[in-house]
Amino acid sequence: MDTTAVRQAARRPGIRLKRRGWLTPYLFVLPWMIGFVSFTLGPLLFSLVISLYDWPIAGERTFVGLQNYTRMFTDDPLFWESLGVTLKFAAIFVPLNLSVALLLALLLNQKVRGSGIFRTIFYLPSVISGVALAMIWAWVYSGEYGILNYFLSLVGIAGPDWLREPGWALAAMVGASLWAQGSMMLIFLAGLKNIPGDLYEAASIDGAGVFTRFFRITLPLLSPTLLFNLVTSIIGAFQQLTLALTLTGGGPSNSTYFYAMYVYENAFKYFHMGYAAANAWIMFLIILTLTMLVFRSTGMWVYYEGEVKAKRAGKQRRKAA
Repeated sequence: MDTTAVRQAARRPGIRLKRRGWLTPYLFVLPWMIGFVSFTLGPLLFSLVISLYDWPIAGERTFVGLQNYTRMFTDDPLFWESLGVTLKFAAIFVPLNLSVALLLALLLNQKVRGSGIFRTIFYLPSVISGVALAMIWAWVYSGEYGILNYFLSLVGIAGPDWLREPGWALAAMVGASLWAQGSMMLIFLAGLKNIPGDLYEAASIDGAGVFTRFFRITLPLLSPTLLFNLVTSIIGAFQQLTLALTLTGGGPSNSTYFYAMYVYENAFKYFHMGYAAANAWIMFLIILTLTMLVFRSTGMWVYYEGEVKAKRAGKQRRKAA
């Protein structure tokens, strides 16, 4: 019997197993891929199809092409009003949200006893239901028996009816939205823990003060984390719905009529699913544009540890030369 043929026959099972082995990673990923296609990508593409139709909940569906988009931009003042309210809210909320979360993370990063307890306390509002949180803030902001106006009265200030006055309702929404800082705070705290302590020691030896260390060490090395939180905060601002829906219903005088509420009402109050899908796609494009602008600007303010080390090594080489 030919020994070469025997060797080839013995190798064939191993070759087959190797060929099958490349399938193993995809089998592990397959459940996620099925879920992604079924519950994310599929509905996303289907909503794009719906946006080209006059699609009522019940009744005949009519293809209208881009009429939903044309109507939105030219014949629907609520579109522009809700978009303006949302942009104003985002312009106030996003910087405050990042600042408060970073401040809490800096406080919790101090080596003091009981920091774990405070970490839990600050995170608790993030796990409370949005409706329950709205009920708490309705009590806080009440013009008749609200606790906020009670504390203001102790110092001789007559507080407004926060949720019923157009000039104060949006500010009240910003304050209520800032309450749930837990997740962003923990992300900032994780970023602070990754900053090498020897950098602060070296800066202290060189005579750098607290603010110098913060702006020259903490912020640059924390900038990748800041980038992530900035993007998620922008997305969250445009998706704000629960608090406005339960606290003010978009009032007074549409001062808290957010874009997400505009989409929600077109879909589930007026049952114009095609028009609501077009609204949602415009929101997606706005968020995508803002996110791309943020990423385009990262070259000016986002620094990574490897880049900092490379710059320091370059400076040392230039000094040595």
